[in-house]
Amino acid sequence: MPKVTFLPANVTVEFDPETMPYKEHGLKGSVLDIAINCGVHLEHACGGNCACTTCHVVVKSGDENLSEAEDDELDRLDTAADLTLHSRLGCQCIVKGDVVVEIPAWNRNYISEGGASILGDAIPPPKRPSAVAGD
Repeated sequence: MPKVTFLPANVTVEFDPETMPYKEHGLKGSVLDIAINCGVHLEHACGGNCACTTCHVVVKSGDENLSEAEDDELDRLDTAADLTLHSRLGCQCIVKGDVVVEIPAWNRNYISEGGASILGDAIPPPKRPSAVAGD
């Protein structure tokens, strides 16, 4: 079964492409689909529709085990920050074998919905505005 390693968290997940349910974000079997299925947080502001670059990853190894990039993905990647020769959109690259991808530091969202940090106490919760006396 193929494995995907997500850096810098160094989380490796193994999956069966035949039985893994499709979460309808990104292409079926994409890095994003695998991340969602395995509980790895990968931003995808557009819902995995190749309309933004928030799922941008850098492939550290296993380029040959990913589907070839289509023109739409390449056009969208042109707008990504810190573009490299190994940049891919997680929603578009379908995994066919073992790969290692890095989620760029600028793209890691450490605050989960509801304002709580996924890093525990490493990031304080957002401050709530206090009521002003006399209002």
